[in-house]
Amino acid sequence: MKYKLTKETKVWCGITLKRIEALESFGNVSKGDKGGWIEKEENLAQVSGDAWVYGDAQVYGNAQVYGDAWVSGNAR
Repeated sequence: MKYKLTKETKVWCGITLKRIEALESFGNVSKGDKGGWIEKEENLAQVSGDAWVYGDAQVYGNAQVYGDAWVSGNAR
C-alpha cells in the first residue's frame, strides 16, 4: 500500500472526495505527502508504478490512474 485515504473530505457535484496521503516514498512523492482527491481506492493504483494525484486534482467515477501517470493542478 503506497497511500491511504485521509479523513479530510470535500463534496464536488454531489460526489464525496477524500484526500490521499503517501505511506511510503516513491518517484517524486515522499512519505507523509498529502496528495489530491479521489472518490475511492479504485481510482488510483496502490502498488505498481509511480502514479499519483497532486494538489487540487480530482479523480472520481470510473477514472483510473495507474502506471507512472500523474494527475495535477486543477484537473478533474
